[in-house]
Amino acid sequence: MEVCIRKATIDDVDAIYSIEQICFTSPWTHEAYVNELTNNQFATYFVAEFDGKIIGYCGVWVIIDEAHITNIAVLPNYRGYKIGETLLRQAMSFAKMNHAKQMSLEVRVSNEIAQNLYRKLGFQNGGIRKGYYMDNYEDALVMWVKL
Repeated sequence: MEVCIRKATIDDVDAIYSIEQICFTSPWTHEAYVNELTNNQFATYFVAEFDGKIIGYCGVWVIIDEAHITNIAVLPNYRGYKIGETLLRQAMSFAKMNHAKQMSLEVRVSNEIAQNLYRKLGFQNGGIRKGYYMDNYEDALVMWVKL
């Protein structure tokens, strides 16, 4: 499977938003992604393309020497091909090139598949954000990695 990873542009917002709606129970708004790609000087997004179709994305904020993964998602039919891992590695590399020393993210405490990927890439548990997810008030596990 030949997947291309590239920086997202404003033209990718509709595809990113579509994936967001499919993958998350509390999706960000279309306007949020427009803002991320046009107004947020700290935000960079990467998309995974296969056969001319965007099948995944990953957002990262780099603020001074810290990076934060905002969202990462891959369409269900394309999971299991290491696309999420490739996107996350790209975001980590980008953050490191932009002088970030560490990276954080939040993940549902019930999402063991994602947690396993993050641990594979060196992330460690950092704490719990109680009731973080608005759809069901599930706790978030905060994870950190040194870059």
